[in-house]
Amino acid sequence: MLRRTDKDYSQIVRRSYQTAFLAMNVWLGAIFYFWVRGLELGAAISEAAPPSGIEGWLPIAGMMNLKYFLLTWRVPAIHPAAFFLLVTFLAISFLFRKAFCSWLCPIGTVSEYLGLFGKKLFGRNFRIWRWMDLPLRGLKYFLLGFFVWAISSMSAAAIAGFMGSDYGVVAGVKMLNFFRFLGETGLIVLGILVLASIFVQNFWCRYLCPYGALLGFASLVSPLRIRREPEPCIDCARCAKVCPSNLPVDKLVTIKSAECTGCLQCVAICPAEGALHLALPKISKPPQRVSYWALAAGVAVLFFGIVGFAKVSGLWDSHIPAAVYRQLVPHASTARHPMPGDPEMSR
Repeated sequence: MLRRTDKDYSQIVRRSYQTAFLAMNVWLGAIFYFWVRGLELGAAISEAAPPSGIEGWLPIAGMMNLKYFLLTWRVPAIHPAAFFLLVTFLAISFLFRKAFCSWLCPIGTVSEYLGLFGKKLFGRNFRIWRWMDLPLRGLKYFLLGFFVWAISSMSAAAIAGFMGSDYGVVAGVKMLNFFRFLGETGLIVLGILVLASIFVQNFWCRYLCPYGALLGFASLVSPLRIRREPEPCIDCARCAKVCPSNLPVDKLVTIKSAECTGCLQCVAICPAEGALHLALPKISKPPQRVSYWALAAGVAVLFFGIVGFAKVSGLWDSHIPAAVYRQLVPHASTARHPMPGDPEMSR
């Protein structure tokens, strides 16, 4: 057996990405919060519009705007950043597995570190029995199916009407207010999710995240795969034990599952030289290997490339007049509008 002599820095690079993206979201969230508070208090604010980056927290708006674009081939006027961010994350998933979930997603980052805390506290993470794990995994696909069904009934005009309504304009503020004024039920649910994530690694991502389910479908056609070479493999099963998605990496030659997030933890921990690696389709022998630096660079290029294009071309922001925000934001909690799927929306 040949033992690996090179040092694998993929997890340092990945966690650097996670930290940077989480910090960026905290920064954007703080700017957004003080912008909203300024309007609520009637204070003079330096920015006429909120930071558009917070629309990454509006995945339903992103899905609606993606359908609007596919129907009209026009970039939506309201919450276009939600559209561009969804396209970015789909592109990342298509080319680099479900890397958004393990390299960028702030919720995935928090969930992962809660699991690491649980492992340090109990000496291990717990795994749900397989007979229960499979149906639980179906929950996120059920939730995704519900949202897809609701949006499928909407015409381009209905989507534009929804986005341009008082409810649609302040959707981000309503999302913020949900967490600002979290009730007893919400606190209990959040507490259960935190505890579950401490005991079971990536509980939310694995069982309940519809966004991850959507990106998982895109990753199924990704050209990249984790490959295991049977000859150098020593059957230590360390790759399977460390896999956050509980995939049987040690039993397969190619990992094709939609649950694979491209985190490369299995590759990083493998002690055998050449046994496990990220590779392009096996069109030649040996298959073309892809380094973690290529994956990291690809994720960065796609993110900054698509977002940068949207900003430079003037398509990133909603361009809603400041007077509209001043009127709507202080009363965002009372804004009402028929929700997607309501018959009234498809007229």
